[in-house]
Amino acid sequence: MSRISVRGFAVASATAVTTVGAVVGVAAGGTPAADDNNFEAAAADTTLLADIPAGQQAQVQTASLTQQADAQASAADAAAKKSAEESARIQAAKDAKSKKQAAEDRIEAERLAEKKKKEEAERASRSSVRDASSFAAQGSYTVAQVQAMARQMVPADQFQCFSNIVNHESTWNYRATNPSSGAYGLMQALPGHKMASAGADWQTNPATQIKWGLSYMDSRYGSPCGAWSFWQANNWY
Repeated sequence: MSRISVRGFAVASATAVTTVGAVVGVAAGGTPAADDNNFEAAAADTTLLADIPAGQQAQVQTASLTQQADAQASAADAAAKKSAEESARIQAAKDAKSKKQAAEDRIEAERLAEKKKKEEAERASRSSVRDASSFAAQGSYTVAQVQAMARQMVPADQFQCFSNIVNHESTWNYRATNPSSGAYGLMQALPGHKMASAGADWQTNPATQIKWGLSYMDSRYGSPCGAWSFWQANNWY
């Protein structure tokens, strides 16, 4: 009976180990002892498996190769799973970053659109403002007429603030005079004659007074609303 030496085969099951032990025992001429079986099992796991009859080769080889193939397949599955998880993690991070950037872009676009809308409204308001010289001079003016002039001269978004100040200072009386200080006109300019920078008719023309008051508020407080904020905190401007 022909024999071969098999090195490095791992026995896949208890049945295969038992079969190998029995064959080795027969070849030695007796029944293997328990110690012999332990020795043969250890030898199969380490360096040299005893000579196996030709009829048992295929069973041992098949068991070993099957075990190796299963181990390789398991390792491949684990690697593929890990790779898929890593790819999913990277993709999720990319998606989150893209969503964040899209949200930031949308917010910025909305901010710019609102800014543009506000600037256009301000330009439209300024373009509709009339100059004091465009109003024909009259001998006298009612409160309603003075207010109508102011609405045409003061930017729309600043009118209410301008009106609040004038209402507190003179109740829209362009000839209002403070007997103790000498303050004069709609804005109670002190002294009154400094309104001459806007026109020689500052005493009788509310349009000239409005022109001066608007210029004063813009230069000192940035706008009528800036002047009104100061007035609220100090009761003067």
